Amino acid sequence: MSASSKKLTGSVLVAGLGRFGTAVASTLVQDGVEVLAIEQDSRLVAIWADQLIHVVQADCSDEEVLRQLGVGQFDHAVVAIGSNVESSLLTVLALSEAGVPDIWAKADTAKHGNILSRVGAHHVIYPEKLMGQRVARALLGTTTGEAPIT
Repeated sequence: MSASSKKLTGSVLVAGLGRFGTAVASTLVQDGVEVLAIEQDSRLVAIWADQLIHVVQADCSDEEVLRQLGVGQFDHAVVAIGSNVESSLLTVLALSEAGVPDIWAKADTAKHGNILSRVGAHHVIYPEKLMGQRVARALLGTTTGEAPIT
């Protein structure tokens, strides 16, 4: 089964509601997936509270906070924290130790990605690199069945 034809099952935790995290969370919610979003910035929580059913203001790098939120019960997690490397790493480590079986993490650099893998991320993504490649392929007319860039 190809990645594009796989159907997501289970619930998803999204840590971080910046541009990337909100795109992930809102798309999943629109597709009927149960999502818990965690964000430390109260302003962002207030902005997204009406659009995301479950959004919590908390420090997602705090193991105790994650335990209280029951993150070990989630099937998937997306760590959408890129610019604060320490928070990103601590969040992935805490999710891994809580037993989340499928952890996706955003990385800004190759070193960041390497460390994310070592502390428990199952999938490391480089959103800017991937989008740059998609734009280049679109310009070349060699897209590979991906959703069109709009």
